Amino acid sequence: MNTAPQCVIVAMGLFGVSMGINAAYEKYHGSELSRVPSSQPYLASANAQPATSNPDSGNVSASNSQQDTKVPAPQQIRPASLAPDFEGLTLYPTINKGIRTPFDLWRFYGRGASSYASPVLPMRWEQWAGFHAKQKPGLMQDIYDYMASRFNFNKASIPNAHMSGGKPVMLGPVARLKDSVASFEDLGSLPAAEIRKRDLFPYKPLAHPLQSTAHMVFPQSWIAAHPQHARIDVDHDFPDAYLPEFPPPMFLTTHLELGDVTNGTEVTIDNYYEIFDGLLTPEQMEGLKELLRPSPTTWFNQTTHRVTTAPSKGVACLDCHVNGHTNAAFELGPDSRPNMARLRVDTPTLRGNFNLMQFSSKRSIRSMDHFSEVEEYFDGDPGMQQAIGPRAVKREVSNRMADFNAILDNPPAPKLDPLMQLDPALANASELRGEKLFQGKARCATCHYGPAFVDDYMHDLKAERFYVGRPEGPIKTFPLRGIKDSPPYLHDGRCPTLHDAVEFFNIVLQTKLTKQEKDDLVAYLLCL
Repeated sequence: MNTAPQCVIVAMGLFGVSMGINAAYEKYHGSELSRVPSSQPYLASANAQPATSNPDSGNVSASNSQQDTKVPAPQQIRPASLAPDFEGLTLYPTINKGIRTPFDLWRFYGRGASSYASPVLPMRWEQWAGFHAKQKPGLMQDIYDYMASRFNFNKASIPNAHMSGGKPVMLGPVARLKDSVASFEDLGSLPAAEIRKRDLFPYKPLAHPLQSTAHMVFPQSWIAAHPQHARIDVDHDFPDAYLPEFPPPMFLTTHLELGDVTNGTEVTIDNYYEIFDGLLTPEQMEGLKELLRPSPTTWFNQTTHRVTTAPSKGVACLDCHVNGHTNAAFELGPDSRPNMARLRVDTPTLRGNFNLMQFSSKRSIRSMDHFSEVEEYFDGDPGMQQAIGPRAVKREVSNRMADFNAILDNPPAPKLDPLMQLDPALANASELRGEKLFQGKARCATCHYGPAFVDDYMHDLKAERFYVGRPEGPIKTFPLRGIKDSPPYLHDGRCPTLHDAVEFFNIVLQTKLTKQEKDDLVAYLLCL
């Protein structure tokens, strides 16, 4: 049989796919839609040369990924009204799925063309995969440069401080200051207007590194164990040293005598029965199974509308909340549009949820069973249902999921007495001073009190007083019980260490703590 015509047809098909990939890539490559605009100041203003490799590889030479090609300004979406106090913001550009977005999205505002997304890619799957194979290396290089310009990830740890499973707790602060300010104490002494005028605030928001697509980005520790969740378009932007331990311990309110009931293993749908049979009720076993069962999401599914090389079964609740805790995967809050207005959110721990009355960072979700059933493909978008199938979580099933969630306990805190006060016989002088600061000068206890160290309210910190940016509005107060196990901090991880979290609130609340007082406060937080 003569196969020459078939070979010609195959060759022409491959050539057509290759040309399509190149056409799609070149349409955006080198334009303001595909790179960090050279007009943005963050690389030039860093105190040190930013690293140009992945965040776990150490110091390497500086990058020069910027291009001098002049391109037309990106098209802007139709205007929305802007309050007088926020003049100076820029309208969001119109950017299609998968195209690079600015890292400083707090400078932008506006409305999208529509609230509704489509389960259709802007190009064929082969072009989509090829496009990201070309775009991802340069994108990740710029992401690491950007993160290195904001943070000094030196991997120094606090002596004798460990998470519940033994991983070292990182020393901070690691946020970089501008050369024009000598210390965090000097910065904390300045009024908000001065910090804003001189652009000195080191804790501006973090955006999703590819916000046009967004969705879950898992850390490398998770990807090593679950390569099916490796994305073709973007990787996690934090070094592993600044993330929670993997796999984390699991503590149950019903079996405190066992400590970590997993014995250092990751709970999966394959091993949960062996680990928990005889420890849980049948209803709790059913709830745990459902928390471990993957379901399709917007970008992790069996269709071509995906960001993985192969079709995916989806993502389970305990893929991000591994062992009922967190692996620091991040996503976007589903509560706003356009996509570039959505806040980056880290995965919070599920530990201690039995003591909480407020769930979700921006929405009023008041029960664990409601929380278990509320997400639509993690994007708040039920329109995906016809394309990838319904999640089909019935009320009785979500109730069972919540019943297991309700016995996930916080890690041991041996220095706290039954009323959550430090035991003077067990705490050292620094920790005791930190407790007094927490309840007094530092003003922490205004929002963090009770057995979970949280008031179950949302608060607007009005951080935009310190930089030119879009207001983030009220955000849930997160509990501090077991906080040393859950870096990075704030909803978007902009505070990589406990020291950074203390510095952030010292500036925002203008409490004017001394360096010693801040160290004492961190010493106390390590006890919670």
